Amino acid sequence: MINDENPPRIRTERRDAAKNRQLILDTAHRLFEKFGVEQVSMNQIATEAQIGPGTLYRRYRNKGELCQDLIKDSVDLFFEDIEEYLKENDQEPPIQRLKEVLSFFIRFREKKAQLLTGVEEAKSTNPLKSRTQSPLYVELHQILVELFDEMEANEQTYSHSAFKADMVLMALSSDSYFFQKDVRGYSPEEILELLCSTFIFK
Repeated sequence: MINDENPPRIRTERRDAAKNRQLILDTAHRLFEKFGVEQVSMNQIATEAQIGPGTLYRRYRNKGELCQDLIKDSVDLFFEDIEEYLKENDQEPPIQRLKEVLSFFIRFREKKAQLLTGVEEAKSTNPLKSRTQSPLYVELHQILVELFDEMEANEQTYSHSAFKADMVLMALSSDSYFFQKDVRGYSPEEILELLCSTFIFK
């Protein structure tokens, strides 16, 4: 005879977990919007959501993971837009496509500045390694490498595509990008042009 007691309990646990996750995300989003990611603590999120810190930390080890979950849908849409652009413009020179991809990312960084900073500044024993292993970095790096490879193939020269892609993405990390914008006074458009003249155009 089938035992009917366990399935409802399991479904209830899953439903509670999903409810808690959404509660955490809604609370974090509200606090981040009001105070900024850097000013909000994990304990503050737990208190505001009226859940135990243990419940919060079981799902998210740090604010970086929480920001990554909050921004996931936006990142998916970002890559869908890039994929659509690359398909529709596959006859354009790789230099032009690469510049446009960087323009996409700069606009995305401007729009999602706080959450991206939260993702990049996740507490870790090796922050740089954590940053370069994030899904956003890995996928964007691959796109840049492919475009750099295509450019180098046309020139018939030895490719350092992975290095170039790393340097471009490091230049567009939160700390570097906003230093150039806020301290040096460059506009997003100027940053794009300077990146292209440094790493792309010969």
